[in-house]
Amino acid sequence: MNLFRISVLLLFVAVFSASPLSAQKILYSPYDKFDFRSGEFTVVGKVGAKLYVYRGSADGYYLDAYNDAMEKQATVVLDFLPRRGFGTKFITYPDKIIVLYQATESNRVIQYAALLDGDGRMVKEPVQVDEVKASFLGGRTGLYNYAISHNKQHIVVYGAGSRGAELSARVVWLDAELNRTTVSEAQYTADNDIAFGEGIVTGGGEFLLPAYTPYGARNYADRVWMLSLNAGANAFASVEMPLNGLFTAGTYMELSLGDDRVYVGGFYSDRKNGNFEGVIYTYYDIAGKAFNEFKSIPFSERMRNATGERNLKRAFNDFQVRQLIVRNDGGFVLIAEDFFVTTRNSYNQGFGYYSWYYPTMSASVREYNYGDVLAVSCSGTGEPEWAEFIRKMQYSQEDGGLFSSYALINTGGSLGFLYNDFNTTRSKIQLASLDANGKVVVKSLTGYNNEDPDWLPKSGKQVSAKEFVVPCLKRNQICFAKVVF
Repeated sequence: MNLFRISVLLLFVAVFSASPLSAQKILYSPYDKFDFRSGEFTVVGKVGAKLYVYRGSADGYYLDAYNDAMEKQATVVLDFLPRRGFGTKFITYPDKIIVLYQATESNRVIQYAALLDGDGRMVKEPVQVDEVKASFLGGRTGLYNYAISHNKQHIVVYGAGSRGAELSARVVWLDAELNRTTVSEAQYTADNDIAFGEGIVTGGGEFLLPAYTPYGARNYADRVWMLSLNAGANAFASVEMPLNGLFTAGTYMELSLGDDRVYVGGFYSDRKNGNFEGVIYTYYDIAGKAFNEFKSIPFSERMRNATGERNLKRAFNDFQVRQLIVRNDGGFVLIAEDFFVTTRNSYNQGFGYYSWYYPTMSASVREYNYGDVLAVSCSGTGEPEWAEFIRKMQYSQEDGGLFSSYALINTGGSLGFLYNDFNTTRSKIQLASLDANGKVVVKSLTGYNNEDPDWLPKSGKQVSAKEFVVPCLKRNQICFAKVVF
């Protein structure tokens, strides 16, 4: 279970008004040939007036540039990317793009970086950022990980691994010109087996890494620390979260736009293998090196009844925290999704609208179930305000849930949830908007039209305050849809 996630991706503070989110226009790019089984894709973002997307396959790796009308302006061949590279990440600026990627050579993992200008042309030849033995990167992903400050002036490439109670990390700081400013190696020793979550870097360059000790059959955390490391330091400073005898699960952390606090939300249980009993609220003061305002907020009877589950005690056990939206009054909206995977034995072919992409012929079938989305609002003092559900039911087989789940859109005026509504024969795109009082309004963006491509909302990206771009597949072709609000 991935217990600790830290996000620095959301661009807008959610102090939203009561006006619902409304899509004004959908624009599609032209189709390109694409093998979805072996290919890769991502929405890169905007650089100047151009929108860039990335696609890769056995034929090569490309950046496609589009104008506001989603007309292709250029295709850039990324011939410097290795054929068996991985961990590719793009960082956009008003006039340039940084490309981070990794490759394996013998028993070592090597981290590279390249700098492109606003037209995708090479400005700086790929540089080797770091390398380490593959066995060292045995932690959360087995790869190097990235953390980027809000101002994008600090890029941290870090490799971390844990063995028993020992956590080791190698941390490399880069500036926006890909100069390696400093390298640190640090360790931390706990009193039990230790694991770690996703790191962040503040606007001042301080690196933060949450660590925890998983406990019991369900791997709840019985102890949690915020580990901090300044550039050039070789020892972690640690601050423990006051759990007050509780066990946490699905904890999510969000750095405030002011870079002064890390807000923490998640679920808790009062037993090491117990049911989820409610939501935790706290924040880590970066300057003061302390957790403040720790609150445990139990689920109300109304919330449990609203799930529709027969066993109300277990009503929230399958929910996973996806996002934490920080408001500028110190409150937040915690967003979680009902999700579970089952396996059944059957010789019947897989069924469902998306079965063409992943036909199921084996005796063992993995079934992906994505249910309702839960939004819980807490005040700046950790008091519960409201809790509401965005209702959906998504079921698919052997596709990793590629077409399921949702995309979160934050315009600053409201929160939007973009998702597929599909059954065995039809699919359409729904947009649910959530206002400051927890009111949900749902509208359809596309109908049950066989001419429409198949959207992948959770792979989309918000590229501006009023624009969201989503990859779309149509058999062996790919395109991108831009939704304008």
